[in-house]
Amino acid sequence: MNTASQSAAAEFWDARYESEAYAYGTEPNTYLRQQLDKLPPGRLLLLAEGEGRNAVYAARRGWQVTAVDFSDEARAKAQRLAVAQGVHLDYQVDDVTSLRWQQPGGYDAIGLIYAHLPPVARWAVHAAAAQSLASGGHLILEAFSPRQLGLPSGGPQSAELLYDPDTLAADFAGLTVRENHELGVVLHEGSFHSGPANIVRLLATRS
Repeated sequence: MNTASQSAAAEFWDARYESEAYAYGTEPNTYLRQQLDKLPPGRLLLLAEGEGRNAVYAARRGWQVTAVDFSDEARAKAQRLAVAQGVHLDYQVDDVTSLRWQQPGGYDAIGLIYAHLPPVARWAVHAAAAQSLASGGHLILEAFSPRQLGLPSGGPQSAELLYDPDTLAADFAGLTVRENHELGVVLHEGSFHSGPANIVRLLATRS
């Protein structure tokens, strides 16, 4: 992402997060919670984490959490939520497409929850995330699928920013894919993810 695009995107997300209310709520994403609850706590990386709902939940469950997002407003709200719930987060304000967060083999789990990126950036971030998993580590992804176009329940209204199972299978071909499917759900994640939606979920592990 070039500097101008990065600046514009940061301004957009800062504006969304500047309200006192949490745009996507304070409860964790259902799929991420379900998967983390099956795993022993370890080192967790959350990319495009936003206001900290997933990071705080994971930290309460004993995970050592690193979160990355390029919104200063998001970090401030995540840290307030963490303090309120008595946990610590390593929250880095950074552009996930710069890959400065990458630690090859450094994480036991990585969450990509509604981390929508244009194709070139998506491929690079997904490849780096796969390499950042420790042996036996789990990658957990949920995103909007192309069938979401036109629905008012959230997500980018651009087909190139939406993910389908075939795209994800190609991106994570080096991992063992456990789940990779599209489905319809009803979202209850704050005011910006609310109502019937079409999503894709992927769970993959590194050998």
